[in-house]
Amino acid sequence: MPELTSAITRYWDAAAPSFDEEPDHGLRAERTRAAWGRHLGAWMPAAPADLLDVGCGTGSLSVLLAAAGHRVTGVDLAPRMIDQSRAKLSAAGLAGRFLVGDAAAPPTGQERFDVVLCRHVVWTLPDPRAALREWAGRLRPGGLLVLVEGRWGEAGSPYVAGADSLPWSGGVSADDLAAAVRPLVADLRIEPLSGDADLWGGPVNDERYAIVARI
Repeated sequence: MPELTSAITRYWDAAAPSFDEEPDHGLRAERTRAAWGRHLGAWMPAAPADLLDVGCGTGSLSVLLAAAGHRVTGVDLAPRMIDQSRAKLSAAGLAGRFLVGDAAAPPTGQERFDVVLCRHVVWTLPDPRAALREWAGRLRPGGLLVLVEGRWGEAGSPYVAGADSLPWSGGVSADDLAAAVRPLVADLRIEPLSGDADLWGGPVNDERYAIVARI
């Protein structure tokens, strides 16, 4: 699907300047930022970890994770998103590495990580199951795969032409994603997130959750 991938890249590149206006993207409100910090702290290892943030967007979660002492590598298909990620960490006086590349096949060579984090990306992927296998393969033994996803309640036209053909267009339920992840991991848990309005900048009515799985 090279044409669809190109369209998706162009869409997110064009969205980069206004991306952080969404409360859960920019984390500009202290309450929202603190809520994400609490959840990330509960999901992540206590010791500083090598962490791969796939589909990192403008790097808001990467900032929180780097501030907590983790060694962050972020990957995003959109060059403007990566530019903003680099600027955001630099402004915060934090170290991080950001690479332009496909979240489904991160350009990190043979490196292995303690954590692979993905937020709201699997629904944009032409082959999400292949991406899940790829991410699991990037983890060291005992590593964590953390997926923050949802099944979006908003209806309307596909965000780019052809996106309605994507396997999980519109999001994926927790049960369906857990079924895809379970054969790849030793154990997993599902944590519902819809009820925590602070995460989203207000109440939401659709399904949002995290899957935390150990290799």
